[in-house]
Amino acid sequence: MKKRSLASIEVDGECVCHREPGEEFLFYRAVAGGMIDAVQENCSRGAFENMEGAGLLSNNPINNLRYHFVVTAAMLARFCMEGGMSMEEAFGLSDEYIRRMDCCNNMAEIVYVHDQMALDYVCRMRSLKKNVASSRQVAEAIDYIYVHIMERISVNDLAAAVSVSPAHLSRIFKQETGISVSEYIRQRKIDMAKNLLQYSSYELADIAAMLSYSSQSHFIQHFHSQMGMTPKVFRSKNYMNTWNVNRRPEPSEESATLSE
Repeated sequence: MKKRSLASIEVDGECVCHREPGEEFLFYRAVAGGMIDAVQENCSRGAFENMEGAGLLSNNPINNLRYHFVVTAAMLARFCMEGGMSMEEAFGLSDEYIRRMDCCNNMAEIVYVHDQMALDYVCRMRSLKKNVASSRQVAEAIDYIYVHIMERISVNDLAAAVSVSPAHLSRIFKQETGISVSEYIRQRKIDMAKNLLQYSSYELADIAAMLSYSSQSHFIQHFHSQMGMTPKVFRSKNYMNTWNVNRRPEPSEESATLSE
């Protein structure tokens, strides 16, 4: 894994450092993806209150945190709308939590409201994603997949977790979601892989291991079958530090093969 770096810019004769925003975007994606465990871990280690490289928006520490809170609320609203939340609900939550934050008197209270906001959004997104199922068993299976997405999940393990037979789960899952259990798991793993490729500096081998693929080559083949391109090409086109609306893919990117 590459170390997180800080980018610096000189403002009024002073050097101001900003960290790469990948960690923040992974957090927004985790919230929008309904990944409660990842969001709880982010909150429990105090990621929001760690201002190193976050940018100085005010010389007053409390106001600085307030302004960062507003940015986070706006980003969560937009990411969750992209994930399927209605505009009214997403912006309504953002407005509500900004009003709550505005009543806070110290940094600890602001951090507490931030964590409550993040958990509120992620729980609503988890429920939204479970609503594709009409039966309790399929809803619980989807929930299990989101919680254990970084692990190797078999149909047998999933069926045991929701107390039905593998054959029954496979049948009702396909009926209610339109795809097989295995395909659903593959799609969710690729969703996570896309986030990691776009918003982190993890090497392909690290991502393959994190998502419990048997090998890097298996991960590359799986990714290519789902996305029509290799992880390396996907990252070259989407990695956030190279975002540029005027950028055209290099010929070498277009002709990349599975050997990458």
